[in-house]
Amino acid sequence: MDPVEDESQVVAAARGGDGEAFARLVRWHQEVAFRAAYLIVRDAAAAQDVTQGAFVRAFRGLGSFREGEPFRPWLLRIVTNLALNEVRGRNRRLGLFARVTSLRQEQQPSPEAAALGGEQRDAVWRAIHELKGDDQVVLYLRYYLDLSEAEIAGVIGRPAGTVKSRLHRASGRLREVVESRYPELRPTGREVRDA
Repeated sequence: MDPVEDESQVVAAARGGDGEAFARLVRWHQEVAFRAAYLIVRDAAAAQDVTQGAFVRAFRGLGSFREGEPFRPWLLRIVTNLALNEVRGRNRRLGLFARVTSLRQEQQPSPEAAALGGEQRDAVWRAIHELKGDDQVVLYLRYYLDLSEAEIAGVIGRPAGTVKSRLHRASGRLREVVESRYPELRPTGREVRDA
């Protein structure tokens, strides 16, 4: 069954209490929901928890879902909000731990992040991580999940024009970070000519 063709009918059935219809929505969207959560929390177990929590919230909130709207952006908004809450909570806990123990530890990338790619990918990941949370989210949604501006607008609850300007500003800030801190990511003259 094609989720694009039948999604509105499946959502309507799920809103009517059909558990199998909601299970179908979960199957269709669980991978992208997990990827969105992982890009924000950077931990597989935490991303799995966030994803499960998002589907529970989505099920409970189906009554507020606007009929005729696409399900994926609505779900990803829930995932993104829960993932950001998880990161904020983790940061508060880590900050408290650092104050109590007066230890400063260098953060090591998770095994999952290390497996994502070579030095250049790790440098891009670190550069994005240096940006503010809102900038990180729009860049992750656009370039790691390959969402359109319209889909991102649905996820973050902002107009498409706002998304376009946020992407532009976030890309500019990322460019500044790369220029100042990650010279190995700057294109060489030959790459610029070939582009």
